[in-house]
Parts: sequence; structure tokens; C-alpha cells
Amino acid sequence: MNQKQKIASAALALALATAVVAPTHAAGKEKCYGIAQAGQNDCGNLAGTHSCAGQSTVDNDPGEWKLVAKGSCESVGGMLKAEAKKRYKEAQEAKAKA
Repeated sequence: MNQKQKIASAALALALATAVVAPTHAAGKEKCYGIAQAGQNDCGNLAGTHSCAGQSTVDNDPGEWKLVAKGSCESVGGMLKAEAKKRYKEAQEAKAKA
């Protein structure tokens, strides 16, 4: 096996291991909107202005989310996706009227 094949094999093994572990890691978790601190969100926001973790710019933005233990979101002051979408839509409508 040459060097390129070894690197490709290692990269494939890492990708497969990540694919197997990721769903297990998220088991028992849910997206909780409105609790992420600036730069601490877990992934893309409701507005679609970014698609990566760590790109939120303000604390507690209702469109940004973090994974939390299932059933604990509202008790830590957050919102589930349906409520966050509703508030986001209301905010967009209010902006359009202004």
C-alpha cells in the first residue's frame, strides 16, 4: 500500500467512524432555540444567514440553537423549533411594517 492509499484509507475510516458516532451523540437531545451565547451556537440558524456552528453574533438570539437534553429546553429558558419559528416570523412581519 503506498502513502496515498494509506492516507485515503485513514480518512475513510475517520469519516465512517464519525458517521456512526454522530447519531448516537445526538440521541436524547433536542435543538433549543434562544439560549446560545454569541459564537456558541451549534449549527445554522432559522434566518439562513449562516450554516455553521460558532457563527452567532448576539447572545440568546431566538433563531440560534444549541443541543440540550431532551425535555430540558424550556426549563433553561429556551424554545423548541415551532415556537422559535413563530417568533421569527412575527419579528419579520413587524420589521416589514416598520
